[in-house]
This record gives sequence, C-alpha cells and structure tokens, in this order.
Amino acid sequence: MHKFWIVLSQTYTSRFKSKSFIITTLLFIAFVILAGNLDRIINLFANDDVENIAVIDETDQLYSMLEEQVEWSELDFALEDYQGTLEQAEEAVLAGEFVGVLHLQSDDELFLAEYYTDQLLNQSYQAQLTNFLQQIKVVMATNEAGIDPAVIESIYEPVSFETVAIELPDGTTARSEEEIGVTRGLVYVMLFVLYFAVINYGNMIAMDIANEKSSRVMEILISSSAPISQMFAKIIGIALLGLTQILIFIVAAYYMIQSRQSDFVGEFFEVFGFSDISISTYVYAVVFFLLGYLLYATLFAMLGSLVSRVEDVGQLMTPIILLIVAAFMISMFGINLPESGFVTITSYIPFFTPLVMFLRIGLLDIPIWEVALSIAILVGSIIILGVIGARVYRGGVLMYGRGVSLKDFKRALQLSKKDQ
Repeated sequence: MHKFWIVLSQTYTSRFKSKSFIITTLLFIAFVILAGNLDRIINLFANDDVENIAVIDETDQLYSMLEEQVEWSELDFALEDYQGTLEQAEEAVLAGEFVGVLHLQSDDELFLAEYYTDQLLNQSYQAQLTNFLQQIKVVMATNEAGIDPAVIESIYEPVSFETVAIELPDGTTARSEEEIGVTRGLVYVMLFVLYFAVINYGNMIAMDIANEKSSRVMEILISSSAPISQMFAKIIGIALLGLTQILIFIVAAYYMIQSRQSDFVGEFFEVFGFSDISISTYVYAVVFFLLGYLLYATLFAMLGSLVSRVEDVGQLMTPIILLIVAAFMISMFGINLPESGFVTITSYIPFFTPLVMFLRIGLLDIPIWEVALSIAILVGSIIILGVIGARVYRGGVLMYGRGVSLKDFKRALQLSKKDQ
C-alpha cells in the first residue's frame, strides 16, 4: 500500500508542477475573467453616439407615425425628417452624417419604402424599420377597410395555451417546464465536463505511461509493485489532478460572479438557475462522473501500456475517443427524446451509461432500481476491466517495438503469465 501512495503522489505532483498544467489552468482562468467581463470590454469599444437615419417622406403622413414608434422602442438610432433630395441625402450618407436614407412614397398598396445605405453588412436597422412599417401598414389598411382596430388586435393576440402536470398516483406531479429547463442546463454541463475530462485526463494517463516506458523506468516500477496497484495509482493520481483543476475553475468562476454581484440577482447557484435542482441530482452527477472517468481511464491506461513511443499514443487511443464521442452524440440526441427506446437501451451499455443514464435521471422520474442497476453495471465493468487491464498492463509495459495494434493484447497477456 505504501508503494501505491508513492506512485499516486509522484503522478499527481509531477503533473501539477508541469508547465502544460500551469499554462492550461491560467489560460482557462483568463478565459473565465474575459467571459465574465465581455460586456464591459465591448462597451469600451462601443460608440455611444446615436446613429441618425434620414427619412424622405413623400406621403406627408408616415414620418410622424414612424418616429413615434422609434422613440417608444428606445432604439440605438434616431430619425430625421430630411427636406432635401434623395441625391443630397445619399451624399450625406457617404459623408458620414447618416447611416442610411429611408425613402417613403405613395403606392397602390398604401406606400412603398426604399432604404439606401453604404453599410450592407449591418441589417439590424433595416429589420427594425421593416417591422415598424409593417405595423403602420396594418393600421392604415384597417382604417381604410373600416375595421375596428380592437378586432385586429384580438385576432393577433396569442392563443391561451397552458401545460398542466397530471397528479401522479403517489400524490406528486410531473416536473414543471421550469424544473426541466434548469435540469437540462445541468445535464449539458455534466455532458461537456465529462466529455472533455475523459479525453484530456485519459490521454494524460496514456502519455504518462508511454513516457515512463520509453525511458525504461517502467521496468523498475513494475518489478517493485503490483501492476494493478501501479495502474490505479496513476489513474487516481491524475483523477485528483483533474478534480483540482476543475475546483480551481469553479473557484475562479465563483469569485468572478462575486466581483459582479451588483449585476446579478441571487447567490452563485441562483445565477445559473441551479438552485432549484434536488440534491440527489447533484449526487448522481458526481457518482456518474467519477465512475465514467474510472471506466475510461482504465481503458486509457491499459492501451497506453502497449505503446512504446509517445508519438504512437494517439493511434491507439482513437477507439476510446470514438466511444466517448458516440456517448456524447447519443446524449445530445437524448436531450430532446429522453424517453425513446434507443436512449433507454444505450443507458445500460457501460461505455454510454455515465452520460446517457445521468441524462435520463436528470430529465425523467425513473425508478430507483434502474439507477442502481446502471451503477452496478458500471462498477462491475470497472472491476472486470481493472483485472484484465492489470494483466495487459503488466505484460504491455515490457513490450517494445514500433508496431502498435490491438493484436498486441494477446502478446501482452502472454508476457504477463510468464512474468508471474
């Protein structure tokens, strides 16, 4: 057991002090600070001057109606009743006096609008003006037809539609739309965190083993401690490293929110809308995160032991990456269809369970036995992979050569038997 803690401590401290870990952590903290102050940064470069749009109104009635709507909406542009010609207005636009010219003319269909500008990439002004003019057209057409405006307003009023949860046999009700929406947010966070954690820290395990193997240090380590002890010492060591980094990120986000408390309402979890989620959901998130990490990390360690050079790590890691990508894609599909049979079945497949089952737990009220069964399947799979992985690990770390393929499993198992 003493050797286990030595390997775990060495794995953790060496990676914690590495330049890559420090740089990655600092970059993410900088990203959190940048994202938290993005609105302030944008405001530093924003132009506070209100843009002006020239209006040439040949109908003699539209300008006042349009100006009233623009002022009521408090937009970032203002209208000016331009008395010159269209050519003069276009020259004023090119000179920077206006951002555009709105030309209004009488037409068989009430009126015709044309907008002239030299800023074709920015379509926001055109969209807002179009919306206002459409409303004016409806009012004018209604008046001409002699229809009461109240009738038109009642026609366009949204239909009253409400979703009501039916009471369940146990006296409770199904989750409300607000609760589901908040839980869906936590599910998204869990999916992305586990996805990137497995890829990043799992690959770190494989790289660490390949580095020691290429330097021949592994031959000394494997002869002085049990392979399963050494393998899980590395897995847990890098898991602790990952949890440390995630904790640093959470602390950075917490202080970022605290520094802008005046801009937010509520505490840390209330800002993200996670305060209404049950404690059990958070517990399941932690459980499935740790079990999912252990499952994939065991695979990474097992395959990493077959690699003789660091350059070959990526080649053998591809199957595992595809597995986690598949789990992620199924989860993204299941976000909108958590009750589908496909999602239910895949939630019991060990490599997909951490993401897909947590998705179902978060969005559905599933029986406790299904949760217990999925956890039992995950734990059993980790134990089986741990036993097989220890044998492959013991033989794999003694294998050297340029060729890397899944056929090396057999050779690694044979070497582990001879070495016993």
